[in-house]
Parts: sequence; C-alpha cells; structure tokens
Amino acid sequence: MSYADTILPEFDQEMASTRKVLESIPDDKFDWKAHPKSNTIGWNANHVADIPNWLVMVLSSQSLDIAPVNGPPYSSPKLTHTKDILEVFDRNVAAAREAIKSATDKSIGETWTLEAGGTPIFSLPRGAVIRNMVLNHIMHHRAHICVYLRLNDLPVPGLYGPSGD
Repeated sequence: MSYADTILPEFDQEMASTRKVLESIPDDKFDWKAHPKSNTIGWNANHVADIPNWLVMVLSSQSLDIAPVNGPPYSSPKLTHTKDILEVFDRNVAAAREAIKSATDKSIGETWTLEAGGTPIFSLPRGAVIRNMVLNHIMHHRAHICVYLRLNDLPVPGLYGPSGD
C-alpha cells in the first residue's frame, strides 16, 4: 500500500470536518477574540485555510524559510468573509490532495526543513511534517475556532460524532 493510499482517507475526513467548521463562522465574528493575547476567529480561519498549501510546499521543495533575511516573511491570507475563506481552503485542499497522490513513497521519507532567517527550526521526514505541521496543525487551530464559536453561543458542528448542539 502506498503512502497516498494510507493518508488520503484521513486527509479527506479531516478536510471535510475542517470545512464544516469554517462554514460555521459568521462574517460579523471575524474580529472576535477570546483574550487580548489571542488571535481572532478571522486570523485562525485564514490560517486554517492556508495550511493545506503548506503540504504542497512540503512535497515540492526541500525547505521553507518563513522569515528570509532578504525577503518578506511568510504570511497567511487576510480575508474577511467566510465565502472567500472557503474558496481558498477548497483550492488549497484540492492542490494538497493532488500533491499527495503524485508523491512517491521515496520522497515521503526524504528530509524537509522549516527555517526562519536561514536558521533551521526543524528537519523531519516529509511524512512526519505532513502529519505534524499540516494535519495536527489544522486540527489545533480548528479546535480554537470551535471554542470561539461556543464562546459566542454559536453552533459547533459535530466532527467525530454528533455535536452538543
């Protein structure tokens, strides 16, 4: 069984669940945040919509420098409407899915590095980066959005079973 055969069912399930959460965000809540040190719902939504694009970068490059010395730092989109977030998310998920399908099992085991200003933050096999920095990272920020929805008395969609709503 190939890497794509083993990861795509989980990827598809998590992306469908993530889309349900993103669909639940009202446009008028994008600036809401739980605490002055917290990011807004909109920041989290933009970040979640962008993360599948990182999977494409992981499979198409050897590294990513998020703060290159002679260039602008990496930044997530800054969209303010759920419709636009969903368009970016859907486009990035489709590209990520194709990248997974096209990846060779050999390439999944090759090392990929995340850097900041030329200094490595971590180097891991691509498969570990996909699991950790992409899938787990999406679930982490998706959970923030779910908590923020609950704190605003908005329905939270069921993800691994029925919702409390």
